[in-house]
Amino acid sequence: MKKKIELDCSKKVVPSIFMLLGIGIMAATLIARLNFMCVVAVAFCCIMSAVIAISLIVKKKVYAPMIFGYAAASLGIVLYYVIWGADAGFGAFTSGLVGFSSAEHPLLTGEGNLFTKILGNILLVLPSALSLWGLFFVAKKSFKRDIAKKLLSGMLTFCLVATSVVYVLTMNMRSKPNTQRLWDGHDDYLGKVDTASENSPNVLIIMMDDLGYGDVSLNGAIYDTPNIDSIGENGLNFENFYSSYSVCSPARFAALTGRYPYRGYADNVIYPTVDTISPFAQTRIFNSIEMGANADGMLGDEITIAEVFNNAGYATGAFGKWHLGDYGEYLPTNQGFDYFYGSHHVNDMTPFYHVTETDGEWEIVHSTKDLKDQSQATKWIHDEITDWITDTVEAGETFFAYYASPWPHAPVYAGDDFDGTSGMGTYVDCVTEFDHYLGELFATLEDLGVLEDTLIVFTSDNGPALEGSVAELRGGKYLAYEGGQKVPFMIRWDNADGALGETGTQRKQSATLVDLFPTLIELCNITVDGKENSLPSDRVIDGVSMVPVLENDDVIHTKEHPILHMKREDIKAIQYTVSTEDIKEKYPDYTYDVLNSNEYITFKYFDKIQNDNSAFWDKNRKNWLHILTDDVGENYNRTTVYPEIADEFHEKLDEIQSNFKENRRGIIEN
Repeated sequence: MKKKIELDCSKKVVPSIFMLLGIGIMAATLIARLNFMCVVAVAFCCIMSAVIAISLIVKKKVYAPMIFGYAAASLGIVLYYVIWGADAGFGAFTSGLVGFSSAEHPLLTGEGNLFTKILGNILLVLPSALSLWGLFFVAKKSFKRDIAKKLLSGMLTFCLVATSVVYVLTMNMRSKPNTQRLWDGHDDYLGKVDTASENSPNVLIIMMDDLGYGDVSLNGAIYDTPNIDSIGENGLNFENFYSSYSVCSPARFAALTGRYPYRGYADNVIYPTVDTISPFAQTRIFNSIEMGANADGMLGDEITIAEVFNNAGYATGAFGKWHLGDYGEYLPTNQGFDYFYGSHHVNDMTPFYHVTETDGEWEIVHSTKDLKDQSQATKWIHDEITDWITDTVEAGETFFAYYASPWPHAPVYAGDDFDGTSGMGTYVDCVTEFDHYLGELFATLEDLGVLEDTLIVFTSDNGPALEGSVAELRGGKYLAYEGGQKVPFMIRWDNADGALGETGTQRKQSATLVDLFPTLIELCNITVDGKENSLPSDRVIDGVSMVPVLENDDVIHTKEHPILHMKREDIKAIQYTVSTEDIKEKYPDYTYDVLNSNEYITFKYFDKIQNDNSAFWDKNRKNWLHILTDDVGENYNRTTVYPEIADEFHEKLDEIQSNFKENRRGIIEN
């Protein structure tokens, strides 16, 4: 006799375990207050739906405890996003294929109240909830014909599995940050920023994406970048400048805040939160897994250099690639910029589109469909920044412009007038096109009569990935070796009046991206409550002003202020400069050339790092000490030669790592 499908409400061990797991996951979701737990919960629901289906097929039973376990886990997700959700609960359903105005769709772009959060999250879970309830109801009821019950149960089970998977792709993944906020210090500091003096310069920060140290001709590139070079030729070129991270988003965080990205839970690539309802779009769970404290970008209570200059009376604009968040407090025009044109995301992500943005509201002006071919991107961005600077100058305002080119991040493109012209491939075509338009931008500044009064900074966020040159350095993007973090850096200010020392020269001493924040405040004479060089007092600013390097090539990164090379949440290497006299005191018998021919030498110490030789991918380098002064390629381990120095560096690294973990946000108690 064939078994009939029935509802089993008994307290059998396995179904009861699943029920307890569901209840436990619901409790953990609400107690931990982490977006990641919602990912765990929805994964449990998917697994549970499959187990319910198998039980129906094999045992011809629907176990009530399993139904309750599924219901508890999904209820935990709904309650979590109703209480701590960062938007209306509809998950930002924006494909990016066509134009889209955030102002016209507030419920999809971060706004909403308790009612819309309840409504939105219930609507998202409703299909699976109805399937679950329907299965429970059908299994409980008696049918005159068993075949009808079987068909309905099978259909509802299939719907439960399908809607569970769809819920993964549609559930609201945006939640409020779960960390100590620094809004009071943020508002207090910015409220005390004084209006800049009339002789303060305009500022133009140019940041390339994945451009290697050896990718500009001033650093030895085998092709010409004359307009980039002109910055160093008319200003200063650094031999030893470092990004503060070897991948995109964290490096941008460091440049804009003067803090290592670990401080703001931004120590990895930030992915889109826009829901394209596509299993192949990198949009659903990456940030929840990788970023701590529910951060979806650069937290709004970070003090950005743009906010400082904006409060000092500058017009502020950002152009190109943002890559620090795509909604709410993370948007560029909620982070100190009056205007933004470009992409919130990076050009190999889905979706990818260009927007114009003011006051936290944005509109897609070049859709994902338009940008399947990105060959016009350089010109579009160039035209926008040129128009904005022209309008700003003609209005009599001083400007702060952040020009974050998306190039030469892969996939690389070049415009029709440049594609194929270098004879070296699209990568070089792309860089030379950018250089050409940079020359046009400089010509515009000159025509407007403000070139001499504009402080221009040029750099890159990290080393090259698939193509590009690191010169004689080791490694590349995403590695803590020199090739991953040592990048071009040039600075020009024609009317600097000695602030840059002798122009047209090189600087040998080390500096890094977190130094940009305090440097610009000092160079531009931005005062806070009448005080010069005044930095926020409620939080650690990791950067050190580069002015001593600019003026006299003095050492700024000593043991007290080392340069950190980080990956994820770990310090992979620590670097600082030491007087050779101090070394000779420890090792009086040493007569090595590097000690006798240099007043200072720079050490870099690796605690543990993966081997960059793919033939020995399973090997790690542990306790390695390099002298970058005579070994920029990090070819030789000096630990056996200088064991006491290696121990000193190891102790310093451990000390900083411990301090980071104890006080992640770098809060200073006043």
